[in-house]
Amino acid sequence: MKRREFIKTSLTAAALAVPVAQLAAKEGPDGDKSSEGTGPQIARRRYRDTAMTVPLLGYGMMRMPRLSPERPDIDYATAERQIARAMEVGLNYFDTAYFYHGGLSEKAVGDLLSKYPRDRYYLADKMPVRILKREVDLERIFEEQLGRTKAGYFDFYLLHALNRDLWEKAKKLKVYEFLKQKQAEGKIRLLGFSFHDEPEVLKEIAEAHPWDFAQIQLNYLDWTLYRSREQYEILTALGIPVVVMEPLRGGTLATLNPDAAAVFREAAPEASVASWAFRYAATLPNVLCILSGMTLTEHLEDNIRTFTDLKPLSEAELKTVVAALNVYRKVVTVPCTDCRYCLPCPAGVNIPRIFGLYNQAKAIGSRAGFRLVYDRLPEEERIASCVDCGACEKKCPQKIRIPTELRKIDAEMNAPQPATASFWTPNDERFV
Repeated sequence: MKRREFIKTSLTAAALAVPVAQLAAKEGPDGDKSSEGTGPQIARRRYRDTAMTVPLLGYGMMRMPRLSPERPDIDYATAERQIARAMEVGLNYFDTAYFYHGGLSEKAVGDLLSKYPRDRYYLADKMPVRILKREVDLERIFEEQLGRTKAGYFDFYLLHALNRDLWEKAKKLKVYEFLKQKQAEGKIRLLGFSFHDEPEVLKEIAEAHPWDFAQIQLNYLDWTLYRSREQYEILTALGIPVVVMEPLRGGTLATLNPDAAAVFREAAPEASVASWAFRYAATLPNVLCILSGMTLTEHLEDNIRTFTDLKPLSEAELKTVVAALNVYRKVVTVPCTDCRYCLPCPAGVNIPRIFGLYNQAKAIGSRAGFRLVYDRLPEEERIASCVDCGACEKKCPQKIRIPTELRKIDAEMNAPQPATASFWTPNDERFV
């Protein structure tokens, strides 16, 4: 998309954007779960033409705080404090899935959220279509999820990570029909799907059934790169509310590279780089909720500040986004979002860790930090262990040619080091 077209499309969205001011607690009839907090509350959006309101910021439970960076075990003490803070400000939409944290995320939902009245929070969960083999698997997994989460029912439920192949599988196993029956039984309130593929496939899925909502990857980098604009427009034309995932593209848009980040800081010194990405997504009127995996408490607090007094991006601010994006695009990186769907690697390679280290090195402009951490990885987790089996490529939502990218990284990071290269200590927080 040309720069002028990008701005024009975004400005049209801004002009149409519904107000994001806070709505009164217990505003609507049974089913609404507006916050009862007495202090400042984050912005909410109305679901279609109902009295139901949803927080514009959603709590993604794929990247919860961990006891160790190398293990999926969740730091319950920190997570409990973060959830309490979220509930205090009306951030009461929680999104989990069968695979998150090696299956521990759903259990954490049951252990931590069951302490609150069920009518005070929204819970979203997903049917893992990828692992389904027979129709009988549907009942087993669904009941397992209800048991893990202790929820009794799901407010939002999705067919997880649909693409062309998984959509065909879902049709064969009659997944939609099964979930519609669960909806009729009161175990699902709103039924939708999350999506990772081309807009043409999205259109086919979206037109197949009267979906209640859909979840897509959307941010200012992917607006054209991942064809998110086309996906958003397809869903909007069909009247399907959008839930946004990867608004920061796995954290990439929270840091960028120094030159791109400087563009934002010059325009608004007091605002975080991440806040620009969240406000970009929130400017689109058909966006119902924007998910964020808030691993650190400072992430949570920064997001609360952004969404408490939320304002759509102005024309001048949209031009700032374009300027920062043009600077950032000069840095070549791997489009990995750390979703970890590629794991476990049959050979043991720690794919997302390697891509993350590489992207950080490229953003900052030095290989030293990469080597400091990479060389400490167990040998089986390094690139040399890759056997080019292709198992990871089949599961990657971003369609990354993973073995090819790993070989490129290996060649680049092992090339002769320039004499002027910078060096950081092993405690550099950008790589630890």
